[in-house]
Amino acid sequence: MTETTVVHLMRHGEVHNPTGVLYGRIPDYHLSELGRKMADRVAEHVAGRDIVHLVSSPLERAQETMEPIAKVFGLTPDIDERVIEAANQFEGKKFGVGDGALKNPSAWWLLRNPMKPSWGEPYQQLVRRMRDAIETARQKAAGHEALIVSHQLPIWIVRSAIEGRRMMHDPRKRQCSLASLTSFTFHGDEIVSVGYAEPAKDLLPVKNPKKFAGGA
Repeated sequence: MTETTVVHLMRHGEVHNPTGVLYGRIPDYHLSELGRKMADRVAEHVAGRDIVHLVSSPLERAQETMEPIAKVFGLTPDIDERVIEAANQFEGKKFGVGDGALKNPSAWWLLRNPMKPSWGEPYQQLVRRMRDAIETARQKAAGHEALIVSHQLPIWIVRSAIEGRRMMHDPRKRQCSLASLTSFTFHGDEIVSVGYAEPAKDLLPVKNPKKFAGGA
């Protein structure tokens, strides 16, 4: 009989970011009070699941999001560099439409190739490392479920690759809200379905459509 395994990719909760910069891989960005409530909400949501393996990005916001989930299941999460945020040359800068880094013409060269993209980690590299991490989690949780806390862009890009969408996209249209769950169901080693849930939807802050959702 073919084993059914589920691997959940969770985006971390809201981050305390009063200056509104694209923080990327910069250390010392932590969950806000609201972000911790989001993490608690997801822990409650998944409490009845058959989760036997946990994985977290090494960044603080991801590990803090994992804390209540690890407590619910009594598990120690693996820290996996493969599920870290994408590298981005605009880290530490504001990046909005009509403000921030885009006001400086010297930054425009970085936007020359949105297919790659030229401003950050290549999409294909993102897909490879995320798929490798998902496969490791699938093997460790075979016949059960695993949960990985990662970041918006890596989650969206690997989902896009799996579902056959092009890599170039409008960041504002990613279906990957804060504290959301993107779930891959496997029969054996084959993905047979992709699910999406927002357990903390009522806690989400109101979006500003003018801001670039640069992955977090």
